[in-house]
Amino acid sequence: MHFGSLVAAVASCLEARIRGGEWLVRIEDLDPPRERPGAADSILFALERLGFRWDGPVLRQSTRSAAYRAAIERLRHDGRIRECPCSRAALAALPENRSRAPGDELFHPAACLASVDHSADGVAWRLRVPDRFVEFVDRVQGRQVTNVARTVGDFVLRRRDGLFAYQLAVVVDDADQVITDVVRGTDLLSSTPRQILVQEGLGLPTPTYMHVPLAVDAGGLKLSKSDDAPGLALAEPSMQLVSALEFLGQGPPSELARGTVGDVWEWAVLHWEPARFAGQMTRRTPDHVLRLKAQEDS
Repeated sequence: MHFGSLVAAVASCLEARIRGGEWLVRIEDLDPPRERPGAADSILFALERLGFRWDGPVLRQSTRSAAYRAAIERLRHDGRIRECPCSRAALAALPENRSRAPGDELFHPAACLASVDHSADGVAWRLRVPDRFVEFVDRVQGRQVTNVARTVGDFVLRRRDGLFAYQLAVVVDDADQVITDVVRGTDLLSSTPRQILVQEGLGLPTPTYMHVPLAVDAGGLKLSKSDDAPGLALAEPSMQLVSALEFLGQGPPSELARGTVGDVWEWAVLHWEPARFAGQMTRRTPDHVLRLKAQEDS
């Protein structure tokens, strides 16, 4: 677990507690080849160490293939799915994609690239995207308007290797878990219009969204799921929670870091003000957070 993940978890848990809702944990393990052994258990251990308490069982996306398959079949039945033989390498070579960051959704033009023999590699299944604007109001980032057809194009719901894409899975899971409020980092802000289109295609409700600032280091590296981001130090959990609250502009008293995790959570619930980070897309991680991890590893 990384500091950026902690920031989003703290914000989402506080929102749930203050708004009188449940706080649920989901393990997003859709990509077995890239999953690190023991990673999910490490995340759950870290959350418990930091005083998080969740409502209901942990949902693991790796067990949800039947639900995702049913959603795909419904979209296919309604003519909302297109088969696409284009490889990521072929799309990456397009001028529109040369400046995209690694891992970003690549733009797909209205028509597939030159036909290739895809008998061995299979095809991806993409959502047919309407050429119109998608609009929503983020609770701290404000009004968002995007034309997905012009910025991303038809996007992947099932990959060429048969694995289901995040954009499909998160929508199906949000609906099945009756999620009404989504709180996450701004690195996923651009995914929201795509998810709204999937929700519309499946006739599912759209939750409210709050995207909190993304934690980055001095070089702009996000401190969440990046392989280069340092893991979270757990030797001093109260200090880590206070650091997350400081990052979110909540102004916790410094002596709170010497208290128990229960003390920190009690203070945080009483003083939570999301307006203090409204409009902020990124913030630099405090240096002492990185020093804590370096000390723990030494």
